[in-house]
Amino acid sequence: MTDFLEQRDAWQNSNCSIARAIEVVGNRSTLLLLREASFGTRRFDDFARRVGISEPVAAARLKQLVADGLLERRPYRQPGQRTRDEYLLTRKGQELLPVLTALRQWGDAWAADEAGPSVRVEHHDCGAAVHARLRCAAGHDVPPGEIDVLPGPGLLRA
Repeated sequence: MTDFLEQRDAWQNSNCSIARAIEVVGNRSTLLLLREASFGTRRFDDFARRVGISEPVAAARLKQLVADGLLERRPYRQPGQRTRDEYLLTRKGQELLPVLTALRQWGDAWAADEAGPSVRVEHHDCGAAVHARLRCAAGHDVPPGEIDVLPGPGLLRA
């Protein structure tokens, strides 16, 4: 691993998966909209109010999340009202749940105020706390010092 990482200056970062993911979800309001969607929020007004953003910002961010395939827009109509759209997480959006969980976990540990975190997340079936963990494909927990970085098929050399 060491030799490969020492050659980082010879890589092009244009194909970096982290950089590309940040392009999609890397601003505060986008992540908070995804948090709300993961909590079950579906309606535009609820998103804007709960995230604390203006309606124009909410509209732009939700439109982009739909375009990026993280949310699906679905029409609904309440009796006597006009047709409106609700927003639901797609499979692609649901796959960000471990990322949101890891951010929440980090925030609970390092950024919460003295009163503690505002929410707890538990497994519905057993009531145990839900945590993000690094695990290898063989099922082993992997501490940060035991991660090897290797070239991937998309690595572009300078």
